[in-house]
Amino acid sequence: MPSVTNKLRPKVGFSYLLHLALNALLPILVFIFVRINFAQIALALILLSKWRMFAVRPRYWLANIRTNGVDIIVGLSILVFMLHTGSAFWQLVWAIVYMLWLVVLKPGSDTLRVAAQAIVCQSLGLVAVFIWLSPSPNYQIIIATWVVCYLSARHFFTIFEERFTSLYSHTWGYFAAALSWILAHWLLYYGALSQPMVLLTIIGAGVGALYYLEHNEVLSSGLKRQIILVTAAAVIVVLVFSNWSSKIV
Repeated sequence: MPSVTNKLRPKVGFSYLLHLALNALLPILVFIFVRINFAQIALALILLSKWRMFAVRPRYWLANIRTNGVDIIVGLSILVFMLHTGSAFWQLVWAIVYMLWLVVLKPGSDTLRVAAQAIVCQSLGLVAVFIWLSPSPNYQIIIATWVVCYLSARHFFTIFEERFTSLYSHTWGYFAAALSWILAHWLLYYGALSQPMVLLTIIGAGVGALYYLEHNEVLSSGLKRQIILVTAAAVIVVLVFSNWSSKIV
C-alpha cells in the first residue's frame, strides 16, 4: 500500500504553495525554540509534523513509519546539531539546511534525488548518533546505528522496486551495527565525525554506486574493479592513518 503521506501531499496550485510554506516554517520554529531553550517543543514540532503517518488504520502505521523514517532522522539530526552548538549563527545555518531538505530535496521522487535523500539521512543520522550517544552504553549506539542505516538503505532500494529490499536493508543495517560494535571499543573522531560514520559513508557510497550502475546495466568489469579499488583504498587510508594509541575502552 502506498504511504498515506504521498496521497495527501499536494502537487500543484495553492495547496502546494501552502504545503511548501508550512514546511519552510517548521525549521524557523525549531530554530526559535532552540534559541529560547525549549528544545522539547522543537522536538515535539518535528514529530508532530509527521501526524499524517497515523491518519490511517493502525495496521499501516509501521509501513508509514518506515516510509517517513528518513525525514524523521534528518529532522532529529538537525535538532541535535543545533543543540550541540551554542552559536546562533550555526544554529541558523542548520535551520537553513533543514529548510532546504524539506523544500528542495525531500519532495523529489526521481532516482538521483531519492538516492541523495538516503545518503543525506545516513550521513547526518550517523553524525548525530555519535554526537548525542557517545557518553551512552555501546548497545544504544549499536541500535541507533542499525536504525539509521536500515531505514536509509530501505529508502534507497525502494526507488528501484528491488525484490529483495527487506533482505538488503537488514543486511546493511546488520553490517553497520556490527562495525559500530567493533569500533566502539576504539571510538575515534576526526573533528565531529566518528570513524564508524566515515567508514560506513565510504563503504555505503561504493556499494550504492555499484548497485546503481548494475541496475542500469552500465557496470562494466573494469568500472567495477575501479570502484572496489577506490573504496578499499579509502578504507585502508582511514584505518592506517588513524591514531589507535590509548583508545581502547
